[in-house]
Amino acid sequence: MELQWPLILFTTLVAWSAGLFGTQALLAAGGHAKKSQTPAWVASAVLLAAGGIAVFFHLEHWERIFNGFGHLTSGITQELIAVVVLAVVAVAYLIVMRRSDDGATVPKWLCWASVAVCAVLVAVMAHSYTMAARPAWDSVLWILYVLGNACALGPCTMALIMAAAGDETAPAGLPALAGAALGAAAAVAFAASLQASAGAFAEVGFYFDPTHPTAGMADAAAAVAAQAPLLWAGAVLVGGALPLAAAFMGRKTANWRLWGTVAVACALAGAVALRVVFYELGLSVFMFY
Repeated sequence: MELQWPLILFTTLVAWSAGLFGTQALLAAGGHAKKSQTPAWVASAVLLAAGGIAVFFHLEHWERIFNGFGHLTSGITQELIAVVVLAVVAVAYLIVMRRSDDGATVPKWLCWASVAVCAVLVAVMAHSYTMAARPAWDSVLWILYVLGNACALGPCTMALIMAAAGDETAPAGLPALAGAALGAAAAVAFAASLQASAGAFAEVGFYFDPTHPTAGMADAAAAVAAQAPLLWAGAVLVGGALPLAAAFMGRKTANWRLWGTVAVACALAGAVALRVVFYELGLSVFMFY
């Protein structure tokens, strides 16, 4: 399948946005990161808006997107509903926060509701890509992987924002380390699933396609093997192991300006790398050519 860069950007940016907003809400529930609440909210909103804009470039006639919104089983409809719910919760979060005495306090119930909505949005977005016709995509590990992206990118970005805003960064250390660990584990699990997906394609012994009379039969094993370097070096090593190491160093040294930047950059590069592999292996269950 051709690389769908608008969707690569959409899924990456939305996971990043949800991870960041969920992390700031999590810290706010414990009374932390007061100086960073507004900058983090703004950064999350910008990421969500950028992801929403990116998805429109996937469509030649973007106005026809509205034709699908009448079907609740449509993945794009479910994504829209989840995004709208998150937007409503985020606006309510901002209003309550700005009206508080210190301009940064949010009730715990709203904090936990924000965390839950962020997780649901990421899961719904990832679920819309799982389909039996694309064997490499049809796995719950893909959903867990995108949630892992949010867990790695969000807390590490929040730690970086807290360091820049002059907040006490210690409360962000554990979420960043735990999130990076979850992201790394999810990357390894889904990479292994993609590597094993070659056996999920239907074998077609003979066929004749008049539009491609000289084309050879597709080799699923070769297609999967060709993506192995980018999958393991890019998505797992750069996108999983390095953010985990950076988060460990950030928590150990409290230098989140440096290690937070490294963690976010590596996690972002790894997320894009895996999505490239994801689309390269987004082949029909009947691989003819």
